[in-house]
Amino acid sequence: MAGDKKHVYDESKIKTLSSLEHIRLRTGMYIGRVGDGSHYDDGCYILLKEVIDNAIDEFIMGYGKEVQITIQDRAVSVRDFGRGIPLGKVVDCVSKINTGAKYNDDVFQFSVGLNGVGTKAVNALSKVFRVCSYREGQFAEASFKQGKLKKENSGKAPREADGTLIEFEPDPEVFKEVEFRPEHVERRLRHYSYLNSGLKLRYNGKTFQSRNGLFDLVMEDLQADGSEPIYPPLHYVEKTLEFCFTHSNSRYGETFYSFVNGQYTSDGGTHLSAFREGLLKAVNEYAQEKFDGDDVRESMVGAVSIRLKDPVFESQTKNKLGNTEIRTELVTRVREELLQFFNRNKEIAGKVVAKVQDTRQLRKELQAVKKLARERAKAITIRIPQLKDCKEHYNRAKGKGKGTMIFITEGQSAAGSIISCRDVETQAIFVLKGKPLNVWDLKRDVVYKNDELYNLMSSLDIEDRLEGLRYEKVILATDADVDGLHIRNLMITYFFRFFDQLVRDGHLFVLETPLFRVRNKEQTLYCYSEGERDAVAQKLGAGCEITRFKGLGEISPAEFKQFIGKNMRLSQVEYAPKHDAAGILDFYMGKNTPERKDYIMENLVVPAEE
Repeated sequence: MAGDKKHVYDESKIKTLSSLEHIRLRTGMYIGRVGDGSHYDDGCYILLKEVIDNAIDEFIMGYGKEVQITIQDRAVSVRDFGRGIPLGKVVDCVSKINTGAKYNDDVFQFSVGLNGVGTKAVNALSKVFRVCSYREGQFAEASFKQGKLKKENSGKAPREADGTLIEFEPDPEVFKEVEFRPEHVERRLRHYSYLNSGLKLRYNGKTFQSRNGLFDLVMEDLQADGSEPIYPPLHYVEKTLEFCFTHSNSRYGETFYSFVNGQYTSDGGTHLSAFREGLLKAVNEYAQEKFDGDDVRESMVGAVSIRLKDPVFESQTKNKLGNTEIRTELVTRVREELLQFFNRNKEIAGKVVAKVQDTRQLRKELQAVKKLARERAKAITIRIPQLKDCKEHYNRAKGKGKGTMIFITEGQSAAGSIISCRDVETQAIFVLKGKPLNVWDLKRDVVYKNDELYNLMSSLDIEDRLEGLRYEKVILATDADVDGLHIRNLMITYFFRFFDQLVRDGHLFVLETPLFRVRNKEQTLYCYSEGERDAVAQKLGAGCEITRFKGLGEISPAEFKQFIGKNMRLSQVEYAPKHDAAGILDFYMGKNTPERKDYIMENLVVPAEE
């Protein structure tokens, strides 16, 4: 009976939330992950996207060729030069759910924001929010705080061009410590420019504009790691369909970007799977072969964009398209257009087929190596000897296993500290036996010939494609010494070389652990730099004890638990912002030993002895 009293379910337990309350209470339903701005898909960028989407919709409909974006600290301003929100509906359009003009085909035919939620969510999740619409020499503006209307104004504005201005600042009650990183903002703006040829996007003094659409996107992606196209990218543009692709001379795996009405669908959907199917059918029909889809798409870089009147996304964040009725027609269109291109351009078509044939041959040769590797692994043990697994596993498609992670450690001593204090539900450990192989200049078969690299790939389950990834976060946990940093760089090289999509999708991290422990009788504090150590030592007084942690194994399990708990410090491994990541790795990890030695000797700084 006591249990019944604890869980009384009656009329008093039923609550009805206003739309504003629901957005603030269930933020994830509207913007996905909140985050702190360190990841491309963090909530602050979704707020920015929702506002820019409306400006882009105006451009798509033929109004306004420029969007001005300004971001200073946390304050955001977006000004478009479209038609402007109808002056009598300014407040409703940014504060009332399910209010907008995008329910009518005659006003917005190919809009992204179809559900009347986007700017309302931005408003509700902003510390301050201001909207001002200019139409035919008149203006109407409204100011809000946390979604609640504070002030309205209207009047004449004869010198202002038509359009809409929106200013907002993410609410610290929701976003805590958040930072708009220029590299993430610029990446989004580049995507917008590729999908809307002729549109100017001005951001903090920079201008983003594309003349060649998806062709520019594909070429930029190739240049990011120094790859070269085997043949000029095939580029098709029509009112409702655009696609572009080529094969790289040095890539492993496939890289595809997909968009719907200008919206980047990071998880793909019907349009991407239909494009891939149409591509396979066209290649097979032209070559009169039965190639496997993986053989056709291996080392391919491509992008597909569609315009759709009634897109159905699987969530408010619009990462995946769900319209199934378009699949058959889209497959047919892609197949037919590619067949026409192949028949008109025999030379390029020949290079496509030759590349696919080479891939198929290499795959057959690799199968023998794979077979030997698997037999060798089975002979050792049924389980992977270096893996201490956790109970939950990541499945992105089903939305399971979020928060799961695997620590890649060096040696048993470091692993011992983590094993003793880890969360067995979500935290796995893979133990490296020593320094892994430098794979920068090696081919993929080395993954199967090297036991350690093969076991790591098997532990992560990424042999065939990234969809099988068993852990949301892959964390490099090495000592903070020369050997540890070297091992860290070797592992980054391994993932970048053979599984770069894992890096691109934000799954690779470095564990930050303290270098020093400073304590007295009352307090124990951990410091992550020498400067932090000196400041803490001064705070605790002259009698404090300072301990330098040379390796992870020197940190006791009781202490280590807090470093892999809720307050764990992680640094995400990202591509170099100036698209020179491959050049960096080639210099530091390539076969240019004399050049690298000279560079080290010229730039080595040795602190003077006290």
